[in-house]
Amino acid sequence: MSDIDSERMVAIIRGVKGKKDIISLLSEKLLHILRKYYKKYNPQKYLFDGRNGGKYSPASVGNILRKAALKAGVRKKITPHMLRHSFATHLLEQGTDLRYIQELLRHNSSKTTEIYTHVSKRVIDNI
Repeated sequence: MSDIDSERMVAIIRGVKGKKDIISLLSEKLLHILRKYYKKYNPQKYLFDGRNGGKYSPASVGNILRKAALKAGVRKKITPHMLRHSFATHLLEQGTDLRYIQELLRHNSSKTTEIYTHVSKRVIDNI
């Protein structure tokens, strides 16, 4: 719960991607939804409590995402990593500097982040 920072409009997601912490941006809309969720469910330790109050397993997160995709009419296989990839690509397409994207994704090497420049160019070429 303490990892939601509404002043800076970020959320810290702990222990992901090689046990690293990731800082994610919060939109006003998402913050509003999270506040409503908090008031309704009053989570104690984790924002989204898993079974018996524990944290969700990676498999559970994947299942939740797949169900949400189907509900939204998306028939393509969706993974949590695809959301991360889309986030980086959208930031790049909006002109965000690669160094900031590297920091947000917690990539050790700029070479890893540079992969998104190729993806972005392909998307633009197809428009």
